[in-house]
Amino acid sequence: MKKLTFGALMILTVTATASAAMAQDAAAGKTSFNKCLACHAIGEGAKNKVGPELNGLDGRHSGTAPDYNYSDANKNSGITWNEATFKEYIKDPKAKIPGTKMAFAGIKNETEINNLWAFVSQFDKDGKIKQ
Repeated sequence: MKKLTFGALMILTVTATASAAMAQDAAAGKTSFNKCLACHAIGEGAKNKVGPELNGLDGRHSGTAPDYNYSDANKNSGITWNEATFKEYIKDPKAKIPGTKMAFAGIKNETEINNLWAFVSQFDKDGKIKQ
């Protein structure tokens, strides 16, 4: 019985720790997103700026944010945004999509990239945080 109780406690601890780590990642990602704010918006009421708004990015086809004037390179890239694609792109946008208008040198730090994805991917297409 003691082993069963101990096992259950371990599972609860691991689950709670994982949830806290995910929340910390998104919070750290919000800080990283400050680098993006000059050109991009996210969240309720987000509008296109120099770059498109990023609500609902996970699963969205590149070049399809409403009312944003994308480069042909971006519109024709064939990319559907997901975690792996975003992480590759954000390291060096011009290498991933040659001809993109995005003038950003990229983020090289893996932890920061992971945190940024945790933040960006939590928003649905309406700018609400997914439940």
